[in-house]
Amino acid sequence: MDPRIGRIGRWLAVRALLCAFFALGCVTRPASALSLQEMARLEGQGETTLWGLGFVVGLGGTGDPSEVLPLARQLAKLLERGGNPTPQLEDLAKGKNIAMVMVSLTVPKEGARRGDKIDVSVHAWHRAQSLKGGQLFITPLQGPLPGQGVYAFAEGPLMFDGDSLTSGKVRGGGRISRDITMTTVSRDGSITLVIEPSYAGWTTSQLVASVINSERQGLDDTAREIAVALDERSVRVQIPEAELADPAYFISSIQEIRLDPTLLSLPARVIVNERRGTIVVTGDVQISPAVISHKDLVVTTIMPTREPTVANPKVERSRWASVDTTKNTRETGRLQDLLEALKRLDVSVDDQIAILQKLHKIGRMHCEFIVE
Repeated sequence: MDPRIGRIGRWLAVRALLCAFFALGCVTRPASALSLQEMARLEGQGETTLWGLGFVVGLGGTGDPSEVLPLARQLAKLLERGGNPTPQLEDLAKGKNIAMVMVSLTVPKEGARRGDKIDVSVHAWHRAQSLKGGQLFITPLQGPLPGQGVYAFAEGPLMFDGDSLTSGKVRGGGRISRDITMTTVSRDGSITLVIEPSYAGWTTSQLVASVINSERQGLDDTAREIAVALDERSVRVQIPEAELADPAYFISSIQEIRLDPTLLSLPARVIVNERRGTIVVTGDVQISPAVISHKDLVVTTIMPTREPTVANPKVERSRWASVDTTKNTRETGRLQDLLEALKRLDVSVDDQIAILQKLHKIGRMHCEFIVE
Protein backbone atom coordinates (compact mmCIF):
# COMPACT_ATOMS: atom_id res chain seq x y z
CA MET A 1 0.00 0.00 0.00
CA ASP A 2 1.30 3.40 -0.93
CA PRO A 3 2.11 5.28 2.35
CA ARG A 4 0.85 8.52 0.79
CA ILE A 5 -2.61 6.95 0.45
CA GLY A 6 -2.51 6.10 4.13
CA ARG A 7 -1.64 9.67 5.09
CA ILE A 8 -4.38 11.04 2.84
CA GLY A 9 -6.85 8.63 4.36
CA ARG A 10 -5.98 9.67 7.90
CA TRP A 11 -6.18 13.37 6.92
CA LEU A 12 -9.64 12.85 5.40
CA ALA A 13 -10.78 11.02 8.50
CA VAL A 14 -9.64 13.81 10.80
CA ARG A 15 -11.21 16.43 8.52
CA ALA A 16 -14.50 14.50 8.52
CA LEU A 17 -14.40 14.29 12.31
CA LEU A 18 -13.86 18.06 12.61
CA CYS A 19 -16.73 18.72 10.21
CA ALA A 20 -18.95 16.52 12.34
CA PHE A 21 -18.02 18.47 15.46
CA PHE A 22 -18.85 21.77 13.74
CA ALA A 23 -22.15 20.38 12.45
CA LEU A 24 -23.18 19.20 15.94
CA GLY A 25 -22.22 22.51 17.51
CA CYS A 26 -19.51 20.91 19.66
CA VAL A 27 -16.95 23.38 18.37
CA THR A 28 -18.04 27.01 18.27
CA ARG A 29 -16.38 30.35 17.84
CA PRO A 30 -16.83 33.13 20.35
CA ALA A 31 -20.08 34.99 19.71
CA SER A 32 -18.16 38.29 19.78
CA ALA A 33 -15.48 37.16 17.32
CA LEU A 34 -14.43 39.80 14.78
CA SER A 35 -14.01 39.05 11.11
CA LEU A 36 -10.98 40.42 9.29
CA GLN A 37 -13.41 42.23 7.00
CA GLU A 38 -14.56 44.25 10.03
CA MET A 39 -11.01 44.99 11.16
CA ALA A 40 -9.21 45.73 7.92
CA ARG A 41 -9.72 46.83 4.33
CA LEU A 42 -7.90 45.78 1.21
CA GLU A 43 -5.17 48.16 0.09
CA GLY A 44 -6.38 49.81 -3.09
CA GLN A 45 -9.89 50.13 -1.74
CA GLY A 46 -11.00 53.45 -0.34
CA GLU A 47 -13.52 56.20 -0.79
CA THR A 48 -12.81 58.79 -3.45
CA THR A 49 -14.56 62.04 -4.32
CA LEU A 50 -15.76 63.33 -7.67
CA TRP A 51 -16.55 67.01 -8.04
CA GLY A 52 -17.86 69.60 -10.43
CA LEU A 53 -19.02 73.20 -10.69
CA GLY A 54 -22.68 73.51 -11.65
CA PHE A 55 -25.89 75.51 -11.43
CA VAL A 56 -29.08 75.26 -9.45
CA VAL A 57 -31.92 76.69 -11.49
CA GLY A 58 -35.54 77.56 -10.76
CA LEU A 59 -34.91 79.67 -7.69
CA GLY A 60 -37.53 82.30 -6.90
CA GLY A 61 -35.21 85.29 -6.66
CA THR A 62 -32.95 83.72 -4.01
CA GLY A 63 -30.02 82.92 -6.30
CA ASP A 64 -26.73 84.75 -6.77
CA PRO A 65 -27.00 88.56 -6.93
CA SER A 66 -26.47 90.45 -10.18
CA GLU A 67 -22.91 91.57 -9.39
CA VAL A 68 -21.62 87.99 -9.43
CA LEU A 69 -19.92 88.03 -12.84
CA PRO A 70 -18.30 84.56 -12.49
CA LEU A 71 -21.83 83.17 -12.62
CA ALA A 72 -22.45 85.00 -15.88
CA ARG A 73 -19.20 83.74 -17.42
CA GLN A 74 -20.01 80.11 -16.54
CA LEU A 75 -23.53 80.51 -17.92
CA ALA A 76 -22.08 81.88 -21.15
CA LYS A 77 -19.79 78.84 -21.49
CA LEU A 78 -22.74 76.53 -20.83
CA LEU A 79 -24.76 78.20 -23.56
CA GLU A 80 -21.84 77.98 -25.99
CA ARG A 81 -21.47 74.22 -25.37
CA GLY A 82 -25.16 73.82 -26.14
CA GLY A 83 -24.82 75.69 -29.44
CA ASN A 84 -26.84 78.67 -28.24
CA PRO A 85 -26.01 82.32 -28.98
CA THR A 86 -24.22 84.03 -26.13
CA PRO A 87 -25.85 87.23 -24.80
CA GLN A 88 -24.00 89.99 -23.02
CA LEU A 89 -22.56 89.06 -19.62
CA GLU A 90 -24.41 91.95 -17.99
CA ASP A 91 -27.72 90.53 -19.22
CA LEU A 92 -26.89 87.07 -17.87
CA ALA A 93 -26.01 88.49 -14.47
CA LYS A 94 -29.33 90.29 -14.02
CA GLY A 95 -31.36 87.27 -13.00
CA LYS A 96 -31.45 85.91 -9.44
CA ASN A 97 -33.08 82.59 -10.23
CA ILE A 98 -29.78 80.76 -10.74
CA ALA A 99 -27.01 79.95 -8.24
CA MET A 100 -23.52 78.66 -8.92
CA VAL A 101 -22.85 75.57 -6.76
CA MET A 102 -20.09 73.10 -5.95
CA VAL A 103 -21.24 69.50 -6.46
CA SER A 104 -19.48 66.46 -4.96
CA LEU A 105 -20.05 62.71 -4.99
CA THR A 106 -18.38 60.14 -2.75
CA VAL A 107 -17.58 56.85 -4.48
CA PRO A 108 -17.74 53.89 -2.04
CA LYS A 109 -14.53 52.07 -1.17
CA GLU A 110 -15.60 49.09 -3.31
CA GLY A 111 -15.79 51.32 -6.39
CA ALA A 112 -18.75 51.92 -8.72
CA ARG A 113 -20.03 50.61 -12.02
CA ARG A 114 -21.46 52.42 -15.01
CA GLY A 115 -25.12 53.22 -14.38
CA ASP A 116 -24.87 53.22 -10.56
CA LYS A 117 -26.79 56.03 -8.87
CA ILE A 118 -25.22 57.75 -5.85
CA ASP A 119 -26.28 60.71 -3.69
CA VAL A 120 -24.56 64.01 -4.40
CA SER A 121 -23.94 67.01 -2.13
CA VAL A 122 -24.60 70.54 -3.36
CA HIS A 123 -23.21 73.72 -1.76
CA ALA A 124 -23.75 77.34 -2.79
CA TRP A 125 -20.57 78.79 -4.28
CA HIS A 126 -21.25 82.52 -3.99
CA ARG A 127 -23.96 84.50 -2.16
CA ALA A 128 -27.21 82.73 -2.92
CA GLN A 129 -29.75 83.29 -0.15
CA SER A 130 -31.43 79.90 -0.55
CA LEU A 131 -31.34 76.88 -2.85
CA LYS A 132 -34.73 75.64 -1.71
CA GLY A 133 -37.04 74.71 -4.54
CA GLY A 134 -34.17 74.57 -7.02
CA GLN A 135 -33.13 71.93 -9.50
CA LEU A 136 -29.52 70.93 -10.08
CA PHE A 137 -28.80 71.30 -13.78
CA ILE A 138 -26.79 68.56 -15.53
CA THR A 139 -23.30 68.77 -14.03
CA PRO A 140 -20.27 66.70 -15.14
CA LEU A 141 -18.24 65.32 -12.21
CA GLN A 142 -14.52 64.68 -12.61
CA GLY A 143 -11.87 62.88 -10.61
CA PRO A 144 -9.97 64.62 -7.81
CA LEU A 145 -6.70 64.79 -9.77
CA PRO A 146 -6.09 66.96 -12.85
CA GLY A 147 -6.63 65.22 -16.16
CA GLN A 148 -8.64 62.29 -14.81
CA GLY A 149 -11.66 63.19 -16.87
CA VAL A 150 -15.40 62.92 -16.23
CA TYR A 151 -16.68 59.87 -14.35
CA ALA A 152 -20.28 60.86 -13.58
CA PHE A 153 -23.10 63.33 -14.22
CA ALA A 154 -25.40 64.81 -11.58
CA GLU A 155 -28.84 66.38 -11.75
CA GLY A 156 -32.14 66.50 -9.89
CA PRO A 157 -34.20 68.31 -7.24
CA LEU A 158 -32.53 69.36 -4.01
CA MET A 159 -33.46 68.09 -0.56
CA PHE A 160 -32.43 69.59 2.77
CA ASP A 161 -31.78 67.72 6.02
CA GLY A 162 -30.69 70.55 8.34
CA ASP A 163 -31.43 74.20 8.87
CA SER A 164 -29.11 75.44 6.13
CA LEU A 165 -30.83 76.21 2.83
CA THR A 166 -27.56 76.79 0.96
CA SER A 167 -26.35 73.17 1.30
CA GLY A 168 -28.43 70.22 0.20
CA LYS A 169 -28.43 66.80 -1.44
CA VAL A 170 -29.81 65.18 -4.53
CA ARG A 171 -30.81 61.62 -3.64
CA GLY A 172 -29.43 59.26 -6.26
CA GLY A 173 -28.65 62.31 -8.38
CA GLY A 174 -25.20 61.18 -9.50
CA ARG A 175 -25.09 58.62 -12.32
CA ILE A 176 -21.73 56.90 -12.91
CA SER A 177 -20.70 57.07 -16.58
CA ARG A 178 -17.39 55.14 -16.35
CA ASP A 179 -16.48 52.12 -14.28
CA ILE A 180 -14.47 53.03 -11.18
CA THR A 181 -12.63 49.91 -10.05
CA MET A 182 -10.29 49.44 -7.12
CA THR A 183 -7.14 47.41 -7.83
CA THR A 184 -6.44 45.21 -4.82
CA VAL A 185 -4.13 42.49 -6.21
CA SER A 186 -0.57 43.70 -6.75
CA ARG A 187 1.71 42.64 -9.61
CA ASP A 188 3.47 40.06 -7.46
CA GLY A 189 0.16 38.31 -6.75
CA SER A 190 -0.35 39.52 -3.20
CA ILE A 191 -2.93 41.53 -1.32
CA THR A 192 -2.34 43.84 1.63
CA LEU A 193 -4.75 44.10 4.53
CA VAL A 194 -4.81 47.62 5.99
CA ILE A 195 -5.94 47.45 9.62
CA GLU A 196 -8.37 50.12 10.77
CA PRO A 197 -6.79 52.76 13.07
CA SER A 198 -8.92 51.70 16.04
CA TYR A 199 -7.30 48.23 15.97
CA ALA A 200 -3.81 49.23 14.79
CA GLY A 201 -0.70 48.00 16.61
CA TRP A 202 2.09 45.49 16.25
CA THR A 203 0.18 43.05 18.44
CA THR A 204 -2.78 43.20 16.09
CA SER A 205 -0.84 42.90 12.84
CA GLN A 206 1.21 39.96 14.16
CA LEU A 207 -1.96 38.26 15.42
CA VAL A 208 -3.74 38.73 12.09
CA ALA A 209 -0.78 37.26 10.19
CA SER A 210 -0.59 34.28 12.57
CA VAL A 211 -4.32 33.55 12.33
CA ILE A 212 -4.23 33.67 8.51
CA ASN A 213 -1.25 31.31 8.40
CA SER A 214 -2.91 28.92 10.85
CA GLU A 215 -6.15 28.88 8.87
CA ARG A 216 -4.37 28.20 5.57
CA GLN A 217 -1.93 25.64 6.91
CA GLY A 218 -4.65 23.51 8.47
CA LEU A 219 -3.18 20.25 9.67
CA ASP A 220 -0.06 20.56 7.53
CA ASP A 221 2.65 22.08 9.73
CA THR A 222 5.07 22.13 6.83
CA ALA A 223 2.89 24.36 4.62
CA ARG A 224 4.42 27.68 3.60
CA GLU A 225 3.33 30.75 5.50
CA ILE A 226 1.56 33.22 3.24
CA ALA A 227 0.99 36.18 5.60
CA VAL A 228 3.55 38.54 7.12
CA ALA A 229 3.07 41.69 9.22
CA LEU A 230 4.74 44.67 7.51
CA ASP A 231 4.02 47.32 10.14
CA GLU A 232 1.43 48.25 12.74
CA ARG A 233 -1.34 48.54 10.15
CA SER A 234 -0.32 46.36 7.20
CA VAL A 235 -0.35 42.59 6.64
CA ARG A 236 0.72 41.27 3.25
CA VAL A 237 -0.86 38.00 2.08
CA GLN A 238 0.51 36.05 -0.87
CA ILE A 239 -2.18 34.49 -3.05
CA PRO A 240 -1.37 30.83 -3.88
CA GLU A 241 -0.34 30.38 -7.50
CA ALA A 242 -3.20 27.97 -8.15
CA GLU A 243 -5.74 30.66 -7.20
CA LEU A 244 -4.20 33.66 -8.97
CA ALA A 245 -6.35 33.23 -12.09
CA ASP A 246 -9.52 33.71 -10.01
CA PRO A 247 -8.57 35.19 -6.62
CA ALA A 248 -12.10 36.20 -5.55
CA TYR A 249 -12.75 33.05 -3.48
CA PHE A 250 -9.35 33.24 -1.79
CA ILE A 251 -9.80 36.91 -0.86
CA SER A 252 -13.31 36.32 0.50
CA SER A 253 -12.10 33.35 2.57
CA ILE A 254 -9.37 35.52 4.10
CA GLN A 255 -11.85 38.29 4.94
CA GLU A 256 -14.19 35.78 6.61
CA ILE A 257 -11.51 34.59 9.07
CA ARG A 258 -12.53 35.46 12.63
CA LEU A 259 -10.54 36.01 15.79
CA ASP A 260 -11.24 36.68 19.44
CA PRO A 261 -11.05 40.46 20.12
CA THR A 262 -9.78 39.81 23.66
CA LEU A 263 -6.48 38.69 22.12
CA LEU A 264 -5.82 42.07 20.51
CA SER A 265 -4.44 43.82 23.63
CA LEU A 266 -5.55 47.17 22.28
CA PRO A 267 -4.14 50.29 23.94
CA ALA A 268 -6.39 52.42 26.10
CA ARG A 269 -7.85 55.29 24.08
CA VAL A 270 -10.04 58.31 24.68
CA ILE A 271 -11.74 59.65 21.55
CA VAL A 272 -13.61 62.95 21.74
CA ASN A 273 -15.62 64.81 19.14
CA GLU A 274 -16.11 68.43 20.16
CA ARG A 275 -18.55 69.18 17.36
CA ARG A 276 -20.89 66.31 18.23
CA GLY A 277 -20.20 66.44 21.96
CA THR A 278 -19.21 62.79 22.37
CA ILE A 279 -16.63 61.00 24.53
CA VAL A 280 -15.66 57.39 23.82
CA VAL A 281 -13.36 55.51 26.19
CA THR A 282 -11.78 52.18 25.22
CA GLY A 283 -9.81 50.04 27.61
CA ASP A 284 -9.24 50.74 31.30
CA VAL A 285 -7.91 54.31 31.19
CA GLN A 286 -6.02 55.32 34.34
CA ILE A 287 -5.48 58.80 35.76
CA SER A 288 -2.86 59.93 38.26
CA PRO A 289 -3.73 62.14 41.26
CA ALA A 290 -4.70 65.66 40.23
CA VAL A 291 -6.78 68.58 41.54
CA ILE A 292 -9.43 69.77 39.11
CA SER A 293 -10.97 73.24 39.28
CA HIS A 294 -13.05 74.28 36.31
CA LYS A 295 -15.22 77.34 35.78
CA ASP A 296 -18.01 77.62 38.40
CA LEU A 297 -17.50 74.35 40.31
CA VAL A 298 -18.58 75.32 43.87
CA VAL A 299 -19.84 73.67 47.05
CA THR A 300 -23.21 74.88 48.35
CA THR A 301 -24.42 73.98 51.85
CA ILE A 302 -27.90 74.85 53.12
CA MET A 303 -28.51 74.87 56.88
CA PRO A 304 -30.60 73.70 58.57
CA THR A 305 -31.45 70.62 56.51
CA ARG A 306 -35.14 70.60 55.62
CA GLU A 307 -37.29 67.56 56.18
CA PRO A 308 -38.14 65.88 52.86
CA THR A 309 -41.77 65.37 51.91
CA VAL A 310 -43.52 63.77 48.97
CA ALA A 311 -44.23 67.21 47.51
CA ASN A 312 -40.74 68.53 48.30
CA PRO A 313 -38.29 65.62 48.28
CA LYS A 314 -34.74 66.07 49.42
CA VAL A 315 -32.49 66.92 46.50
CA GLU A 316 -28.75 66.81 47.09
CA ARG A 317 -26.55 68.94 44.88
CA SER A 318 -22.81 69.20 45.10
CA ARG A 319 -20.01 70.53 42.99
CA TRP A 320 -17.56 67.98 44.36
CA ALA A 321 -17.44 64.23 43.99
CA SER A 322 -14.67 61.85 44.97
CA VAL A 323 -12.67 59.61 42.67
CA ASP A 324 -11.11 57.16 45.11
CA THR A 325 -8.11 54.86 44.97
CA THR A 326 -6.75 52.58 47.67
CA LYS A 327 -4.53 53.80 50.47
CA ASN A 328 -1.49 53.26 48.24
CA THR A 329 -0.65 56.76 46.97
CA ARG A 330 1.14 55.32 43.95
CA GLU A 331 -2.00 53.79 42.55
CA THR A 332 -4.08 55.52 39.93
CA GLY A 333 -7.78 56.15 39.56
CA ARG A 334 -10.03 55.15 36.72
CA LEU A 335 -11.17 57.65 34.13
CA GLN A 336 -14.57 56.00 34.15
CA ASP A 337 -14.99 57.00 37.82
CA LEU A 338 -14.01 60.59 37.03
CA LEU A 339 -16.55 60.80 34.22
CA GLU A 340 -19.23 59.40 36.53
CA ALA A 341 -18.32 62.02 39.12
CA LEU A 342 -18.52 64.83 36.55
CA LYS A 343 -21.86 63.48 35.41
CA ARG A 344 -23.17 63.60 38.99
CA LEU A 345 -22.00 67.21 39.16
CA ASP A 346 -23.98 67.95 35.99
CA VAL A 347 -20.85 69.11 34.16
CA SER A 348 -21.56 69.61 30.46
CA VAL A 349 -19.93 67.40 27.85
CA ASP A 350 -17.97 70.38 26.48
CA ASP A 351 -16.53 71.05 29.93
CA GLN A 352 -15.76 67.34 30.41
CA ILE A 353 -13.80 67.37 27.14
CA ALA A 354 -11.89 70.47 28.28
CA ILE A 355 -10.97 68.76 31.56
CA LEU A 356 -9.80 65.60 29.76
CA GLN A 357 -7.65 67.69 27.41
CA LYS A 358 -5.96 69.37 30.37
CA LEU A 359 -5.37 66.06 32.17
CA HIS A 360 -3.79 64.60 29.06
CA LYS A 361 -1.68 67.73 28.45
CA ILE A 362 -0.09 67.56 31.91
CA GLY A 363 0.49 63.81 31.63
CA ARG A 364 -2.06 62.74 34.24
CA MET A 365 -4.25 60.70 31.91
CA HIS A 366 -2.49 57.56 30.70
CA CYS A 367 -3.87 56.70 27.29
CA GLU A 368 -3.91 57.70 23.64
CA PHE A 369 -5.99 60.86 23.33
CA ILE A 370 -7.69 61.43 19.97
CA VAL A 371 -9.65 64.56 19.00
CA GLU A 372 -11.84 64.09 15.93
